[in-house]
Amino acid sequence: MKIKAITPILMAIFITTSAALAQTTGNAVTDAILNSYSAKLFTGEPVKDTDLDLILKCGIKAPSARNSQPWKFTVIKDMNLVADIMKNIPQGNVIVIVSGQEATQPGINADFDCALAAANMYTAAQSLGLGAHIYAGPISNVNANKATYGIPDGYRAVTILRIGNIDKTADATSSASARRSFEETVIYK
Repeated sequence: MKIKAITPILMAIFITTSAALAQTTGNAVTDAILNSYSAKLFTGEPVKDTDLDLILKCGIKAPSARNSQPWKFTVIKDMNLVADIMKNIPQGNVIVIVSGQEATQPGINADFDCALAAANMYTAAQSLGLGAHIYAGPISNVNANKATYGIPDGYRAVTILRIGNIDKTADATSSASARRSFEETVIYK
């Protein structure tokens, strides 16, 4: 009799705890954002072209100052070129170099707009069950060899997005970097 009375209480605690840890809102976009993390454990399973095309279309839809869309996306699938940019990348991962116009009008910040496009693609990859990681470090090497990587004239690499299938055995909760609390981050006046 006592076990039957405790069971609903334990179930309620389990459901509440699970919901809090999973950070679900019932909205696909906010759920994708709240549950995303910068993946580090990728597999060699290739990214599907249909997924990659959808991710790139999401980047194109990013907002930009004065709708200038000052970006170009260079997709690197050639593993020799990928290895020149980053080391120890498994076969099947894709690198997207987000480049911005070098000369822009006053009031337009190509770096910021390119970051918005990269964030859209990052979120899209995560929502498709893929891993994504944004890099800034390798940019100087890419800009020093723009022709090698297909960066158009008048553009410079701003950021790199790595996309790949993630190792399903990795625990997403412990793989994610810790975040500051809401209270530490948000200021209301």
